[in-house]
Amino acid sequence: MSTTSGTKSEGGIGEAIRVVIHALIIAAVIRTFLFQPFNIPSGSMESTLLVGDYLFVSKYSYGYSHYSLPFSPPLFSGRVFGSAPARGDVVVFRFPREDNIDYIKRVIGLPGDHIQMKEGLLYINDVPVKRERVADFVGEDPCGSGDATARVKQWQETLPNGVTYKTLDCVDNGYYDNTAVYVVPEGHYFMMGDNRDNSSDSRVASGVGYVPEENLIGRAQIIFFSVDRGEQAWQFWRWPVSVRWSRLFSVIR
Repeated sequence: MSTTSGTKSEGGIGEAIRVVIHALIIAAVIRTFLFQPFNIPSGSMESTLLVGDYLFVSKYSYGYSHYSLPFSPPLFSGRVFGSAPARGDVVVFRFPREDNIDYIKRVIGLPGDHIQMKEGLLYINDVPVKRERVADFVGEDPCGSGDATARVKQWQETLPNGVTYKTLDCVDNGYYDNTAVYVVPEGHYFMMGDNRDNSSDSRVASGVGYVPEENLIGRAQIIFFSVDRGEQAWQFWRWPVSVRWSRLFSVIR
């Protein structure tokens, strides 16, 4: 009887180990090829994405590069099953100058485009992007002043392909509100944050600069969880007051 019991026990442990291994393999496949979770640590994409948002990024949207793989081993160059992002997509990519860091911005310029800012207005190929003033953003301070809440000027931009989104304008005539013309090289993209005066993006040549196609990770699709700035997602006992319930499962545009 003891031998049979021991065999059953060993079989139960072995089955549990197999289930765990299978679950880990499935999770790794999903994370590598389908969806990967990311969280937002900075305010460069406000008001579209807030600090404390947790989102899923579709890894298959633009195909796969070696950055799609766990630990990013340089097994191959270029992209497999690649497709180009659309203007206006919100994209996660690897920082070109330090490729172990993930950034998230909006695709503004495609290869060959001429991009420029004049007095805070975005120009694409010498044509001003349509924008209109909308209600001020009111909420957790997106401008770095340290205030708990703030009221910030907000615009709605409409790109040439019809994609619309809101941008924040923390200061008039900000440092990158007037720029030279950027000519986007082939195989690269021009990225900008929606929080225009508080975003290090492709306007900063010594920072993000032009983003190589190979560095694209995926398209931001949906916010699956969100907590207030300064809160910790794992502190479930604070969820009744810390979770931004209205943002859960909202589609990113």
